[in-house]
Amino acid sequence: MLHYAVVFLVIALIAALLGFGGIAASAAGIAKILFFVFLILALVSFVFGLRRSG
Repeated sequence: MLHYAVVFLVIALIAALLGFGGIAASAAGIAKILFFVFLILALVSFVFGLRRSG
């Protein structure tokens, strides 16, 4: 999932450089959402991993 966030971020940066504002904003928004979903899932798996080992 982090891979997709990075891909959308790169798409947003390229679109911003070329002057496509709407596409850049949507790709950046998708990248931001995917990054936060990844962060939440990573934290949840980390907490459950600590519970099992402890």
